[in-house]
Formats: sequence, C-alpha cells, structure tokens
Amino acid sequence: MEAAAVRATVPAWRANLATIGAMMARARNELLRVPGAAIPGVLAPTIFFLGLNGVFGALTQLKGFSTGSYEAFIVPVSMLQGAGFTGAAAGVNLARDYEAGWVDRLLVSPAPRWVLLAGTVLAASARALIPGTFVFTIALLLGAGFPGIDGMIICFAMVAAMAAVAACWGSFLALRFKSQSAAPLMQSGMMALVMLTPAYAPIVLLQGWLRTVAEVNPETHVIEAARQGFVGSVSWADTWPGLLALAGLLLVLGGLALREMRRTAQ
Repeated sequence: MEAAAVRATVPAWRANLATIGAMMARARNELLRVPGAAIPGVLAPTIFFLGLNGVFGALTQLKGFSTGSYEAFIVPVSMLQGAGFTGAAAGVNLARDYEAGWVDRLLVSPAPRWVLLAGTVLAASARALIPGTFVFTIALLLGAGFPGIDGMIICFAMVAAMAAVAACWGSFLALRFKSQSAAPLMQSGMMALVMLTPAYAPIVLLQGWLRTVAEVNPETHVIEAARQGFVGSVSWADTWPGLLALAGLLLVLGGLALREMRRTAQ
C-alpha cells in the first residue's frame, strides 16, 4: 500500500522520463553485452563511403560541383545511411521483442504508448552517433576537411534525427507485420529515401526521372543541410528546410508507428 501511494505521488512527466530512460538503458546494455551487433551498422556506411569515393571521385571535375573534394561531398550521405541502418535495426529488434513476448509485457504497463515508442526512437538516435562518428573520422583522415563547429553540429543533429525517422519507419513495420521477416523492407525503404536524392551528384547534374524525384523528396533538404558545412558556409537558409523535412517525416512516420502500437495493445 505504501509503495502504491509513493508511485501515485510521482509526477506523470517524471515517470514518463524514467520509462524512456530505462528503455534507452536497455538498448545501451544490449550493445555493451553484444558489441558485435554494432559492427554491421558501422561497416556498411564506411564501405559505401570508401567505395563510392573510389568510383565516383572524379565527378568533381564536372561543372556544377561546389567542391573539389568528393570525400567532403559524400561523407554526410554515408553518415545518414548509417543512421538509416541504425534506425532500421531498432525496428528489427522491436520485431524480435514482439516475437519473444517482451512487447506484450510493455503494452500491459501503465506507461503511455507514445512513451514506449519514444524510448525506442531515442535509443536509435543515440546509437546512430557511433557509425556517424566513425565515418566522420575516416573522412577527415582522407582529407574531407573539417566543416566547422556549426557544420559538424548540424550534420550530427541531422544524423540523430534521421535515425529517429528510420526507427519510426522500422517500428511501424515491426508492429504491422509482427515479424523480423519485415527487416528487408525496413532497410530498403531507408536506402531508397536517401539514394533518390542528390546523394552522389548535385541536383543540377541529375537527369530525367531521378531529378524529378529528388526535387520532391524531403530527404533532399536533409542531405543539403547536413552537407553545407563540408562544401561551403553554413546558413539558416540551407538549414531550416532540412529541419522542416525531418519534422514532417517524424510526424507522419511517428504517427503511423504510434497507431500500430495502439492497435497492437487492443
């Protein structure tokens, strides 16, 4: 009775924060106990970065490039790809937890559904900083050039937010299909979102349907915002479209994931 009375006096916001913190700590502990699980998320964007730089590095000689360093042009893309992989992995882990019965136990708890989703999403955002930092370091060693403190902060903020978007997408599919078999769709969806942009060449050099899609793809604004410190100066005019695009993606995909979580609990 006394314990129940104590819990009743705890403010709701404090209880919600404690729940989110516990879920993030669980994700951290999984990484500490099985550090090898982070290797694919680190290696994949690094391999993309090194491979694409080796194959397409001479594209900077074309008219339309604002930088002579393809390393600087491509590194934000690889960092965002790492964020996409990390967020998709969060969806796979959620599907695994559902198959193991862990999600059922979460859903019978008094925690609001948005709190449970926020724990998964924020854990993915924090975890995405690992591959992002690794790729960023490799790029600097290869001569990408430091983007400045403001450019670095904006780039990493975009990486963390992109991981949250990917985690919402992965969570939606995990709760929709309730199986890890949806993993390829989680990963391919994020890959397509990033690749159908001016990821590997400026938009003025894109042709046909690829340019048309890139112009309407909200991820284009995210990449341009993350890239600005590497290829030029940082400005609010190049930053706010990326923030707005991320907010829209989080609103849509987060809403879909939350709806599936509420349906699962019924």
